[in-house]
Amino acid sequence: MAGNSPSTEYAIAASGVRKTYTGAKKSPPKEALNGIDICVKRGSIFGLLGPNGAGKSTFINILAGLVRKSAGQVSVWGFDIDKNPRQARASLGVVPQEINMDVFFTPKEGLEIQAGLYGVPKEKRRTMEILSALGLSDKANSYVRQLSGGMKRRLLVAKAMVHSPPILILDEPTAGVDIELRKQLWDYVLELHATGVTIVLTTHYLEEAQELCEEIAIVHEGNVVACKPTEELIASLDRKSLMVTPVEAVAVAPDLAPFHAELRPDGRLAIPYQPSKAQVAEILARLSAAGIGVKDLSTVESDLEDVFLELTYRAVS
Repeated sequence: MAGNSPSTEYAIAASGVRKTYTGAKKSPPKEALNGIDICVKRGSIFGLLGPNGAGKSTFINILAGLVRKSAGQVSVWGFDIDKNPRQARASLGVVPQEINMDVFFTPKEGLEIQAGLYGVPKEKRRTMEILSALGLSDKANSYVRQLSGGMKRRLLVAKAMVHSPPILILDEPTAGVDIELRKQLWDYVLELHATGVTIVLTTHYLEEAQELCEEIAIVHEGNVVACKPTEELIASLDRKSLMVTPVEAVAVAPDLAPFHAELRPDGRLAIPYQPSKAQVAEILARLSAAGIGVKDLSTVESDLEDVFLELTYRAVS
């Protein structure tokens, strides 16, 4: 594996990981993971993104010991998942995408049982502290079936933290959660991160990943198609748009070849360009030649959504 020893630098280090599912006799094998390499630095917030079916959940389940890999090496907090499976699993707290819990227990009972399964002594359990941090202390003795969807999702985070793992994996943690609860959840996650907990996040809210993650891997069809620091990943797209407000309104978009202008409903002209190949001055010269005066202008940077679409959906279109 690249870099320093995984026990000192990486929370998660995966090299050449493959997973092949064999179907029925007449069905060909399905490659869910095609030899992926992913390293997550200790103490970071790492984004694992990709379309549905890309292989994200398979990779997470391999880390958690729920799925056996077909090939490759994986270490979690320095523990090889094949040689030290118990230590590796104990180093993880996984918040699954599906809400799956026993509705006949109260949140307090559920956390106590979970802590017992991890061998946490009663005197070291933090049940009420965790419930309080996630805004569930007033529901500690209510039945889980009485909780809202957002509360159940926060309870999943609470259950993942009962054994104080150094790594927390969040698989679509804010799906179906309203804005207020999302903020409360992220406030708690960021508090955990500030104490040194490594966070691995999968989400379809790309603005969430762009704001929170220091590094992002994009998985597509079982392959890692990009893995870079977030700012570097966005900059790699080499695409901006110049937004121009004309002095006088125009009825149609002017011909600015080789640039293409799009007339927006608010009267502005959107002109995409590649900073590595063109200067704003060139676009302004084309506007002047077309007889269009500029009242105001601004540039719009690419965002993570642009990169994601370029590397996944557009790559196969």
